[in-house]
Amino acid sequence: MKIANVEAFWLRCPVPKEKQHTSDYGLLANFDMTLVVITTEDGLQGFGEAKAAVGSSGVCASIVNCIENELKPALIGKNVKDITRLWEEMYNGTRDHYALSRGRKFPVLGRRGLTVSAMSGIDTALWDLKGKMLNVPVMDLLGGACRDHMPAYASGGWADVDNIGAQLNGYVEKGFGGVKMRVGVMDKTVRNSIERVKAARAALGPDIKLMTDAHGTFSVPEAKQFCRGVQDCNLYWFEEPISPDNRKGTAEVRASTHIPIAAGESEYTSFDINELLDIRAIDVVQPDAAIIGGISEAVRVAHLASVHQLELAPHCWGSAFSFMAGLNVAFASPSATIIEFSLGGNPMMYELVKEKITVTNGMIPAPVAPGLGVSPDWDFVREYQQKA
Repeated sequence: MKIANVEAFWLRCPVPKEKQHTSDYGLLANFDMTLVVITTEDGLQGFGEAKAAVGSSGVCASIVNCIENELKPALIGKNVKDITRLWEEMYNGTRDHYALSRGRKFPVLGRRGLTVSAMSGIDTALWDLKGKMLNVPVMDLLGGACRDHMPAYASGGWADVDNIGAQLNGYVEKGFGGVKMRVGVMDKTVRNSIERVKAARAALGPDIKLMTDAHGTFSVPEAKQFCRGVQDCNLYWFEEPISPDNRKGTAEVRASTHIPIAAGESEYTSFDINELLDIRAIDVVQPDAAIIGGISEAVRVAHLASVHQLELAPHCWGSAFSFMAGLNVAFASPSATIIEFSLGGNPMMYELVKEKITVTNGMIPAPVAPGLGVSPDWDFVREYQQKA
């Protein structure tokens, strides 16, 4: 089955005022994503997501341009089933024949950044197509489910010290046994972050998993101070304590604390993740399928996590398409034991697709629908498409 067309749509949807929140990224008033659509000669369509930013908002015009003007010409007429070969061809560009004949990479200059994000959306759409062609979920193409259900943790937690306990307990009341809250420069001081975490733990009690996420905003000394201040709060992990550019600093923070350190959502390709592992910087590996290089590269990262006996926890803050990509990878990976579930204002998770993604009593079942199992509401796409 050959590729007849590759399209990319930049979607920007306003977040209802009552669901907006403020973090170190500012006020979240809009949610952006790039919807990638691959159509075969038989009319079958596969869908994927490419990201211009780790957070909720980001200008996607460059990704749309990269997909439609750089990557699409190399994909038209190619066979959908050759996913690995197509990934190598996109990553290596005009030198792909050297890469494929010699068994090593000859990457294009854009091997980091928006080119790999663009590839991510295409790769995920190819996996979606292949699953539909074979009438099985992507998970089955990756080796099948390692478990029948997986616990989900509620990802949110922006309230101040007086309200964070109530906010997180609101998640627990929905059935979640794990919750994540944001910390870092949004709190102005490290002490304020510490007090918010202490208030959260006091309100939650000892049995609920509590994660914290600094979005890479602490300095190394600040991250160490934070870890000392919350050392008795039994954190399940501390996510992106400092800038992802400072990998040795992340390793220094990890060496200073017993709290597990999580990172990976800001990284491009398994090469970046491997460098983090080489310097023993993290305990929890968090690839984002819409950034890392698609499902193909997320699986390579999952294999690294397994080899290093680390936990895999895909970053699933995005649309329903990147969520389902991460979910399929997680269920097929023995190293993954918990999945992120966004409780922020996210129309791309709930309104972009026709299907409803639900968590029941804190658990989410293994995928059963072909491909990714979700399809776009084209009325939504037409309403919120932006000019690239």
